[in-house]
Amino acid sequence: MPSPASRPRQRRAERSAATTDPRLDIVAGSIDLHRGRIGFVHPRDAAALLDEEDIAADQAYPPYWAELWPSGIELAYAVSAQDWRDAPVLEVGCGLGLPAIAAARAGARVLATDRSADATTFAAVNAEQNGVVVETAVCSWAHPAALIARAPWRLVLAADVLYGQRNVDELLDLLPRLVDDDGAVWIADPHRPLTDEFLAAARAAWRSVETTPTRLPQIRIHRLAGPPRPRAAGP
Repeated sequence: MPSPASRPRQRRAERSAATTDPRLDIVAGSIDLHRGRIGFVHPRDAAALLDEEDIAADQAYPPYWAELWPSGIELAYAVSAQDWRDAPVLEVGCGLGLPAIAAARAGARVLATDRSADATTFAAVNAEQNGVVVETAVCSWAHPAALIARAPWRLVLAADVLYGQRNVDELLDLLPRLVDDDGAVWIADPHRPLTDEFLAAARAAWRSVETTPTRLPQIRIHRLAGPPRPRAAGP
């Protein structure tokens, strides 16, 4: 136990640690949706988060969740245009959780997931700030049993996730297992280099793949419906 004389030094050290933790150096913002404005907070400097986690893991998964991406804003705006009352909605790779919050605002029962525990923490804080309930969970696409167990989802949301081959491969495998014929997947994307590969594979497997514009010319929303059915087992 520290002595009384050492307690002031300890408190100063704790305050210093808090002010140097980039996860605690946050900025606030807001965006306007069809159903009003939502506020949010996010780390001021996402690049600084690279020093906070395991280096090998950061090389594999940079802290993209901490950025405010235009695709997330446009997906939230599109979601807010419809009534999702009582619909089970899942956001994968939720980051700051803006599309999840928009769905909750529209009446959905929402689960926001990300492989980063920090991301789900920020998504939960942002949801609470906006007075909505958003359940959160840490879950990777490579180990999605918890998401599949709760399927089918009425709507699956993802924003700017087609930026790596691993992501594309994992999503092509995972998404058909999350929805049935009554569900849909909406992916907002700024036409990353692998987007065409993903869409070609999706069009070959899904019943419907539609691409719709957003308010930003570089952002599109790809809407997948009618997932491929599992192949019947052979004799």
